[in-house]
Amino acid sequence: MEKLNYPELVQTILKNHLGNHLNSNTEVHLIFDTDRDRYQVLHIGWEGLSRVFGCIVYVEIKDDKIWLQRDGTEIGVASELVAAGVPKQDIVLAFHAPYKRKFTEFAVG
Repeated sequence: MEKLNYPELVQTILKNHLGNHLNSNTEVHLIFDTDRDRYQVLHIGWEGLSRVFGCIVYVEIKDDKIWLQRDGTEIGVASELVAAGVPKQDIVLAFHAPYKRKFTEFAVG
């Protein structure tokens, strides 16, 4: 079986989150550092008088695993990766403390 192209797959999944913002005065930005395999989705703009600037999703690929450092989506990027064919042992839920990861269905590190 041919191994999936993780950088390409992560980029495709994150691009699908571009339209998922609540306010027309804010924007969703994609930041892809393909040299270092780091991928981010940011929410930027204004809601009334309040500045909005926050990370929605941050993903790194290291040691042939996909590390989810931040996932602020409703559906869950891990679920999307699994649906696309990524084995759970190749996904690290890095937003969980290392000692808690062993209680998930995913890789510990």
